[in-house]
Amino acid sequence: MNKKGCCNTGNKKLDVFDWMCDLPETESDTDYVEVQFKNTRKGYFLNSTKIPLEKGDIVAVEASPGHDIGEVTLVGRLVLAQMKRNNYDPEKNEIRRVYRKAKETDIEKANKARAKEQETMIKSRQIAEKLKLDMKIGDVEYQGDGNKAIFYYIANERVDFRQLIKVFAETFGIRIEMKQIGARQEAGRIGGIGPCGREICCSKWMKSFSSVSTSAARYQDLSLNPQKLAGQCAKLKCCMNFEVDVYVDALKDFPSKEINLETLDSTYYHFKTDVFKGLISYSTSRDFGANVVTIGVARAKEIIAMNKAGKKPNSLAEKSERKEKHKEENTDYENVVGQDSLTRFDKEARRAESNDNPRRNNQSNRGRSNRRHNKYRDNERTKTLVKPTNNTQNEN
Repeated sequence: MNKKGCCNTGNKKLDVFDWMCDLPETESDTDYVEVQFKNTRKGYFLNSTKIPLEKGDIVAVEASPGHDIGEVTLVGRLVLAQMKRNNYDPEKNEIRRVYRKAKETDIEKANKARAKEQETMIKSRQIAEKLKLDMKIGDVEYQGDGNKAIFYYIANERVDFRQLIKVFAETFGIRIEMKQIGARQEAGRIGGIGPCGREICCSKWMKSFSSVSTSAARYQDLSLNPQKLAGQCAKLKCCMNFEVDVYVDALKDFPSKEINLETLDSTYYHFKTDVFKGLISYSTSRDFGANVVTIGVARAKEIIAMNKAGKKPNSLAEKSERKEKHKEENTDYENVVGQDSLTRFDKEARRAESNDNPRRNNQSNRGRSNRRHNKYRDNERTKTLVKPTNNTQNEN
């Protein structure tokens, strides 16, 4: 279950759970294999020479021009499912082949080429800045044979690359390919840890990115703080779309936020909604929480129906709800689990330890006697130094 199984093959991004790993008969269903390169770049190649390949093998595949070095991440029937999921049609796309399993010389050459990527990216950014191009080069990826490099960039507007590609070719002496990506794709290539404590979704499993709007935050009653809603790509977090459909379905049972509740005392405005508990909070002020009262959905609908009929209740909360609230406020919390304190044996342990060690007892007794003697001496000294303040004593 090491390389061939369902576990990850390493620190690769966008790993796929191979749930067919224990079915050997599925490996011969197709000759296509999935090969992953640096970060999130993947490709599907044809194993036309029937090379026995397994998950985790390093292979040399066809490129234009030359060859590239990658790692096999999937084989067998699951590759067809992934091709269908990613809308990869072999009839419409150019079919490239797997040459061989990578040799030591191929791997060494690929490592030397990848070692130049950081330096190349820094130089390319300096060149783009000198040419005054409104773009940001986020990553550079060398081909396995070192004859070609892909420059990933971000730009808000269309950029003229004719002069830039000439300068890159003269500076680096390789073939240049420019590929534009979005801010979310850049975050996926770089990777990182999100505020949830887990690896960010765009580098772990997400491949297609849908637009995220602030309405998703409103449906979930999230704070409209741009710093909290934005991810590492400076865009709205993709995870805001994960549960918004559930919130929309749940809010269908809630009354509209625009409806105000009328009582004999005052008018109450919508303040906050707790979808999980089915509670709604109302306030006597539109702008801030004043005299906030929390009631259930059924009670809110009941009051709305009364207001439509021209009636007004004495208060929002029912009598039973007020009694329960009063009981909750006067509740004293006790240790119902029945567990004792963790330090209940500390005093007894100290006493037993002191009784078992006579030398320590003698030292402690000497210390006590010395402290008593010093205290008595200090008291006698203060008696002699303090001057009498009574007038009768001064006359005597």
